[in-house]
Amino acid sequence: MFDNLSVKLDKAFKNLKGQGRITEINVATTVKEIRRALIDADVNFKVAKEVTDSIKEKALGQDVLIAVSPGQLLTKIVSEELTELMGGRTEEINLKGDPNVILISGLQGSGKTTFSGKLARHLKAQNRNVLLVACDIYRPAAIDQLKVLGEQIEVDVYAEPDNKDALKIAKNALKYAKENNKKTIIVDTAGRLAVDEQMMNEIEALKKGLNPAETLFVVDSMTGQDAVNTAKTFNDRLDFNGVVLTKLDGDTRGGAALTIRKVVDKPIKFISSGEKLDALDVFHPDRMANRILGMGDVVSLVEKAQNTFDEEEAKRIQKKIRKNQFGFDDFLSQLEQIKKMGNLKDLMGMIPGVGKAIKDVDIDDDSLKPIEAIIKSMTIKEREEPDLLNGSRKQRIAKGSGTSIQEVNQLLKQFDQMRKMMKTMNKMGGAKRALSGMNMFK
Repeated sequence: MFDNLSVKLDKAFKNLKGQGRITEINVATTVKEIRRALIDADVNFKVAKEVTDSIKEKALGQDVLIAVSPGQLLTKIVSEELTELMGGRTEEINLKGDPNVILISGLQGSGKTTFSGKLARHLKAQNRNVLLVACDIYRPAAIDQLKVLGEQIEVDVYAEPDNKDALKIAKNALKYAKENNKKTIIVDTAGRLAVDEQMMNEIEALKKGLNPAETLFVVDSMTGQDAVNTAKTFNDRLDFNGVVLTKLDGDTRGGAALTIRKVVDKPIKFISSGEKLDALDVFHPDRMANRILGMGDVVSLVEKAQNTFDEEEAKRIQKKIRKNQFGFDDFLSQLEQIKKMGNLKDLMGMIPGVGKAIKDVDIDDDSLKPIEAIIKSMTIKEREEPDLLNGSRKQRIAKGSGTSIQEVNQLLKQFDQMRKMMKTMNKMGGAKRALSGMNMFK
């Protein structure tokens, strides 16, 4: 996500490395590189020029503090400009209405149906009683797909497979929702092209007939400026409330995310990366700007951890750490919790400074499989007491897990180092302090 842009912006800031103060010459050189980086990221030329002109004006109008280098100052200014470009502040989804109606629109293949399932899961986690409504009357597989998603997240799906009137289906669903105490209904519609007058009339009729609290436009971020242009065309007809950017994990440039708010004057409300139903995030412009500049996103990382980690399990693990009884089963439990948080590379990219270090490293969920295989090839006794693992036991584990003796030894060494660190933290009261630090974000 934004890998190419991050690298080029980092290169631009290096022009100021070693410079003692801001000058018109070094700012002009850096701003030129920033503009080029934005254009390469598929940002509209006019938008890129406006942003960089503003950066230059602010940079030259500032007195550099002795404690702040020109590079640090410009990074701060760019972060603020990127934040403003992407909307300035987080825009919450409107959940007013009884029932609350959310209409999903967008092009074919943009990921509307998958997003509908993700949004239903997201709202269900907030204790809302959600109903998914299948209003794609042109693609039979869409109804089946929505039903499968509904089963996975345990959310009811309203569908009338033989009915070819999308508005009638939606109104019947609204009636069903009121009768069955459904507080939010998410209406998944057919993918359509802006040039298809009949289908554009249909989505307009759906909006008029349902009077939704939210109309969201789902767009594939990988299509770059095409996504922005399509959003503008749809907005002219539909006047939607917000944008959802999907497939952000495949977009290394980021032009759509950086430009769409400026062009259509509608906020990005959600971003989605990957097919997993938990791969959905509320869009925070300031946090995204920090990630683009390699400054990480610790707040989002902590929020993900708080939403994912089991509190009782955390207490159990903490108790075992205090007693110096942390074993491989406990380690395996923690790995499972981490995997639930999302894509490993994205998670690591939220740690300040790590994003740049791993930009060329291929990290996926399969990276943990050899570790899991090694642990699962141990006996219960070996997992509880790793000191039992002698040469012959290690050979058996390596063979059983399909790994090498070197990989087994490496895991054992890392695990031993981690246990020693936990023991030291426990003696110093570090675990308690770490937990109290986490509570700051609650």
